[in-house]
Amino acid sequence: MLLGLISDTHDNLDRIREAVSIFNQRGVALVIHAGDYTSPFSLIPFEELRADFVGIYGNNDGDRLLLRDRSKGRIHRQPHKLTFSERRIVVMHEPDLVYDLASSGSFDLIVYGHTHRARVEKVGSTLVVNPGEAGHWLYGRATIGIVETETMEGEIIGLG
Repeated sequence: MLLGLISDTHDNLDRIREAVSIFNQRGVALVIHAGDYTSPFSLIPFEELRADFVGIYGNNDGDRLLLRDRSKGRIHRQPHKLTFSERRIVVMHEPDLVYDLASSGSFDLIVYGHTHRARVEKVGSTLVVNPGEAGHWLYGRATIGIVETETMEGEIIGLG
């Protein structure tokens, strides 16, 4: 099964719409957002998503009440643990504990954001993915990620 990964959208509605379109075209079953939506209105394009959605709050997400309500309770505090397609996943925004968690062997996949830099790597048996910045505001390169849960291989896809 395919997972769609996105982070640091920072209210860029055009890039969010493009990401949703790619996720729909690729047939992802679940989209994970690693935080920094910024405003609740930036969740509107996700209503076109033909997949489940889950996310966490980032450091720039100020109106958590409206974000929670708009997402129908699908945005959580970090770290958020879930199991999908028999894979143990943890989602966080800041990268402070990423490598400690990966080294623990407790998770098959760690998804994080905050740095705005796309990255896919293996740490032991754990796949670690930062989908980069979908908003493109900081470095000018908008990206998202896709993970195939059967093979646990990840890819970064450029937007725009």
